[in-house]
Amino acid sequence: MRYKVVVFGVKDTSENIVEFIQNTICPVDLVITISPEVTKKNQVSGYKGLSFLTEKYGIPVHEADSYFLTDEKTQRFLQENEFDIGISMGWQRLIPASVLERFRCGIYGFHGNCGYLPFGRGRSPLNWSIILGDTRFNLNLFRYDEKADSPNIFATEMFSITPHDDIRTAQYKNMICSKNLIRRLLKAYEEDSISVRTDSKDFDSWYEKRTAADGKIDFHGRTRDIYNLIRGVAAPFPGAFAMCGEDKVTVWKAKPFDEMIDFSAYAPGEIIDVFDGRPIVRTVDGSLLIDSYECGKELKAGDILQ
Repeated sequence: MRYKVVVFGVKDTSENIVEFIQNTICPVDLVITISPEVTKKNQVSGYKGLSFLTEKYGIPVHEADSYFLTDEKTQRFLQENEFDIGISMGWQRLIPASVLERFRCGIYGFHGNCGYLPFGRGRSPLNWSIILGDTRFNLNLFRYDEKADSPNIFATEMFSITPHDDIRTAQYKNMICSKNLIRRLLKAYEEDSISVRTDSKDFDSWYEKRTAADGKIDFHGRTRDIYNLIRGVAAPFPGAFAMCGEDKVTVWKAKPFDEMIDFSAYAPGEIIDVFDGRPIVRTVDGSLLIDSYECGKELKAGDILQ
C-alpha cells in the first residue's frame, strides 16, 4: 500500500499537527507512534496515545514496539508498503536509515535555537533557550538524515521568547510557526518542488539531555536564572523543585518579586513571608514570588528551600 503523507509523533503536539494537516491541507494517510508499553522504558514528557485518531478521522495508526523503530513488526510494515513524505512532530529519537530510505521525498522535522543549525543541536532546545535566557528562537523545518539535527534546511521561521513566556506558551508559538512551515512543505511536495539548503556557515554546538533532576533550584543563584529555570521546565515537563526538610516542593509558576527591599536578615532560600498562600523567597540578588507550587505541607515564613 502507498501512504503519501505520514506523521511521526507521540505527544499532544503531534495530535495538534495531525488535525491541522487533516482539516486544512490534505488527508493524513498514516500516523506512526509508539505503544504505551514503550513509554515504560523511555521518558516521554507530554506523551499521548494517538490510536484514537483511527476512530476520529479514519487515519491508520501504527504503534511501534520500539522508540527507535527497530522492532520486527515496524521493520516488516515499512518493507511491505510505500511512503512519500514524513513529518515528525514530538518524536524525540533519531530515525534510522532503514526508515529514512523508505520515504521517497524524505522525512522532515523541527529543531531550533537562538542561532542557526548546526549551532544548537541536541535535546530539549526550547527548554534550554528559555533556561539560558534567549530572547529569540529560529525554528527550522529540515530533512532528516542519520545524524542529529543536520542543517538540511527546507525553511525557517523566527519567534520571540518574552520574559512572560514559559515553556507552554513558547510551545504555542512554536506550533504556530510549525504549521506555517508544514503548509509550505506540503505545497512544495504537491508541486514536486521541495528544495533543501545545506550550505550552513555556522558551527556545531550541542544542548545536553535534560532529566527531571536537572530541575533542582539553587537559591544561591541569581533571581533571573531561577526564574528562567522555573519557566523553562514548567508543565507539561516535570517542573522545577527544591526541598523543604524532607518535603519536595515543585514550583510551577513564579516571578521576580523585588530587588531593592533589604532582605539581608534572611538566608537565600528562606521564605520571607506568605501572602494569599504565595510564598516570597529570598534570592542572592532579591526575591522570588511563588505563584503556584505542590508540596506535602503548606509553606510558611521561616521555612528554608534547599
